[in-house]
Amino acid sequence: MDDLSWQIINPDGKNRVVVTKELPGQRWLKILKAADCRMEVSTTTHVLTADEIHAAVGNRCDGAIGQLTEVWDAPLFKALKKAGGRVYSNYAVGFNNVDIDAATRYGIPVGNTPGVLTETTAEMAVALTFAAARRLGEAERFQRRGQYTGWLPSLFMGELLFGKTLGIIGAGRIGAAYARMMVAGHHMNLVYFDIQPNQELEDYIRAYAAFLKQQGQPPVTCQRIDQIDDLLERADVISIHTVLDETTHHLINASRLARMQENAILINTSRGPVIDEAALVAHCQTHPNFRAGLDVFEDEPAMKPGLVDLENVVIVPHIASATSWTRQGMATLSAANLAAILQGYPVWPNADITPFLSNNAPMAAPSILNAEELGLPYLNA
Repeated sequence: MDDLSWQIINPDGKNRVVVTKELPGQRWLKILKAADCRMEVSTTTHVLTADEIHAAVGNRCDGAIGQLTEVWDAPLFKALKKAGGRVYSNYAVGFNNVDIDAATRYGIPVGNTPGVLTETTAEMAVALTFAAARRLGEAERFQRRGQYTGWLPSLFMGELLFGKTLGIIGAGRIGAAYARMMVAGHHMNLVYFDIQPNQELEDYIRAYAAFLKQQGQPPVTCQRIDQIDDLLERADVISIHTVLDETTHHLINASRLARMQENAILINTSRGPVIDEAALVAHCQTHPNFRAGLDVFEDEPAMKPGLVDLENVVIVPHIASATSWTRQGMATLSAANLAAILQGYPVWPNADITPFLSNNAPMAAPSILNAEELGLPYLNA
């Protein structure tokens, strides 16, 4: 391990913890220090390879905090276990980069960071929606190049979304939060696809529709759609909030892009490979009124050829969760997962993890994905 690219914090700590990227805030450091941890933090900005992580784990490592850009597979968990590793936490709510089954076979609990990304990520989806609909990227580049010489009636005309139809693929916490923002803020009618109905979301929109009717305004509607293709044909805006697995890889492909309206808007803040990026490039090249907003990419950080040249696509570098509150909260939860397992604490049994962000955090691990498989006890169970 190159000593120049690693920072050691609390060098006298008993539990050696490897952290593959510098994390924001100070609270996560205090949590691990209180758990008697020696933290070895990578200060490099490039994505660590499996060999580099393996070298960092070395012969003795009690736990690790890794990133969604790293592949934590069976060989890596085997190395962590051999080094005495007792816990791993993913600095993300998603975990498609982690082989949970392998970690379970080696007896290693895997943590993640749910509950602090919901509104932040939903807000980014909203921002991308309107940036694409109102052509903000194009207009800003036009302005910065000094091309604006005066107001014109037809300059950068975009799409009005008020009262249009919103399609959500994946109505979990983030998808539902985005839907509420768009429906309540812009009176959009909702159609959504999910393997499970979201009764809470449907009840919310039903109540909002009743309020609008009471105010003498047209009510909004909400409908769960059985087939994705039907949603794609009906929606003016399609926003993707699904997990990435073998069933959702290239969920949006050339044939499904062809089903969308000519001037539809496609938003992705979930995972890049959910969209066939090459097919999206081809579609946007031949459909200039079609627009997209992307926070994630299929071969991240690389982009498919031609994507960067498209004026009708808004692209940002995977920053949907990039607010100080959220990123510091993710660091806090990651550290709390490690500290709890290393100290023999039980697992938090509730979906609401906000108590861990308070000054009186529970003595528990906020979120362990394979707790049941490993037979870990739950708090007050």
